[in-house]
Amino acid sequence: MGHVALAAKITHVPSMYLSELDGPRKGSRQDAIDGHLEIARRCKAEGVDTLIVFDTHWLVNANYHLNCAPHFKGSYTSNELPHFISNLAYDFPGNPALGQLLARVCSDAGVETLAHPATTLAPEYGTLVPMRYMNADRRFKAISVSALCMAHYLNDSARLGWAMRRAVEDHYDGTVAFLASGSLSHRFAQNGLAPEFAFKVWSPLLETLDRQVVRMWQNAEWKAFCEMLPEYASKGHGEGFMHDTAMLLGVLGWSAYDAPAEVITPYFGASGTGQINAVFPVTPQDGRAIPRAVASAADGYTSIATRL
Repeated sequence: MGHVALAAKITHVPSMYLSELDGPRKGSRQDAIDGHLEIARRCKAEGVDTLIVFDTHWLVNANYHLNCAPHFKGSYTSNELPHFISNLAYDFPGNPALGQLLARVCSDAGVETLAHPATTLAPEYGTLVPMRYMNADRRFKAISVSALCMAHYLNDSARLGWAMRRAVEDHYDGTVAFLASGSLSHRFAQNGLAPEFAFKVWSPLLETLDRQVVRMWQNAEWKAFCEMLPEYASKGHGEGFMHDTAMLLGVLGWSAYDAPAEVITPYFGASGTGQINAVFPVTPQDGRAIPRAVASAADGYTSIATRL
């Protein structure tokens, strides 16, 4: 029925917003902005109606959550970096029906997920920054998915991604794109050194590791990457513990995925972190490599529906 037209790993560095403003950073992130514009162009060409964003700035401690309000409008200032993102206006439509469908299919697959279609909860900047550049014309609806998962299993996040693909392809009358919004390594520069590291990665070790990961993606070494993802997430300071990336690879078939990534914006450093825009071609998959659910199989597990 439905169609997954595009999948991508994208940057959301707040210096993209600074790059618009008069001052010393003006124009400095145009390459990252251009990458977002190119991904949006491809989504429009494919007839995408909804962008589903795995947002590594939406922190959750229990379950998975979808912000699928009918509309998002407001002014956002980052609590993390208020001197970078201040009073950023946003206005774009949501997709409550799809959000509720995604949550239901994920929960049926053993990954308990809650949709929030009637909420005052505002999106985080992992969603708002890409919407600024990909959706300025409000062409797309958007759904934000919690991907800063503090007490979750990467295998469950991969299973969530696959369940979302099944929901779209089996039950949705439309076309979507999945966006994993987060960095590679995410070791911020020490306090006081941020200006020095504005365009650099924190350490040679992390940069070397990130660049090797990008080469693995370009060479379609997905089985090896999935096997190393837990250690990369922890030892490589992966943003959001790399749950956005696990979700994206779940959409694509996990370790059975078989296509090379296409780099749109080459790897770059930002405040110590490693960033990229890359498209992952969507290929036919049967789900044979998708991990089993972990949390819902644990002794003592009970559904949130029985506890609220």
